[in-house]
Amino acid sequence: MKVLLIHDYCSLDGGAEAGTRTLQRGLKEIGIEARVFAANTGTNEIADHLCFGTKGSFRTLLQTANPSAWLELRKLLREWKPDVVHVRMFLTQLSPLILPLLKEFPCLYHAVWYRAICPTGTKVLPGGRECDKPAGLACLEHGCLPLWDWPVLMVQMRMLAAWRSSFDAVVVNSNAVKAKLEEAGIAPVEVIWNGVPVGDEPVAMTTKPLAVFAGRLVKEKGVDVLLRAFAQVPEGRLILAGSGPEEQNLKALAIELGVGNRVTFDGQLAPEALRRRFAGAWVQVIPSQWAEPFGIVAAEAMMRGAAVIASHVGGLPEVVEHGETGILVPPANVDAWAQALASTLGNRDQCERMGAAGRERALRLFSEATWVAQFAKLYENLRQKKRRDAV
Repeated sequence: MKVLLIHDYCSLDGGAEAGTRTLQRGLKEIGIEARVFAANTGTNEIADHLCFGTKGSFRTLLQTANPSAWLELRKLLREWKPDVVHVRMFLTQLSPLILPLLKEFPCLYHAVWYRAICPTGTKVLPGGRECDKPAGLACLEHGCLPLWDWPVLMVQMRMLAAWRSSFDAVVVNSNAVKAKLEEAGIAPVEVIWNGVPVGDEPVAMTTKPLAVFAGRLVKEKGVDVLLRAFAQVPEGRLILAGSGPEEQNLKALAIELGVGNRVTFDGQLAPEALRRRFAGAWVQVIPSQWAEPFGIVAAEAMMRGAAVIASHVGGLPEVVEHGETGILVPPANVDAWAQALASTLGNRDQCERMGAAGRERALRLFSEATWVAQFAKLYENLRQKKRRDAV
């Protein structure tokens, strides 16, 4: 079987890009030839075939009409003739213009976030409140989009709606995303949870209490809430791995709260360096203020044998079992976060118990092998269905 993976970016800019590379490698390991088609947005780390892309000022226009993507993809489909096309991210570089090209192929859309129903991809208003309005005038009225981007992206959304029938199936990474897509009229939707590397057996927890965080330092990740809660906990260290526009503000906040000597800012770490740095941590914290589509860092932490404290939002409750593998907390409640931190960092036995339960759950539900096998099965089902429909 030959599978074409379509993705907006060719470089490892984030978790979605890493997932594309992981899926390609996993498919090859089970005998499925997989190629990646992506926009040329920087250093090429995952793509076999490229079209034009940009991170510059006219990217909005490209999202709606990318002629290079249409031309290069048409050529690739004619020459390589994949058995299945798997579209992942495609609305931030590769425009809906590509969709009519896919009608003759078994094709699935893998919605890894909310971009199909929200031009910003987050379903969050600028003030941090969850958006409950459909894409349209609300995007302009609430200041989600600037005036000059709004008409272009509204055209994009209309193009997507008009050509969405090119997809034979829609897959999401959590029931939380499924609910939002179906509410917006995209159905039926199948859920396939993300997979993460199994890695080595977890190492013993550090002697002194250690909490860790990994993610972009942006407001929606809630690190300010985490720091205010951590300041109420008398013991333990906190390591923050990541970078972003809020970094300097967060460093100043840590000093202001009197925990500057207990909080370490490590900056962005490569995956292997991150695993080494976090080895033996008592608890991984995920204080997200927005509805994380899945929460892959939670699954990764559980695979490392760490307990998890996470916001009760988005797909995180599907990963973390409250009271068993970790603790789920109201996202903006500083006192609740402080209580959860104190109960874990003050109780090594509880962290070890939760970490062991988390490892078992991750091995059972969130391994890369399980993830890849589910897509391989779906590909075969789509191919057979396309053949039946053609008869």
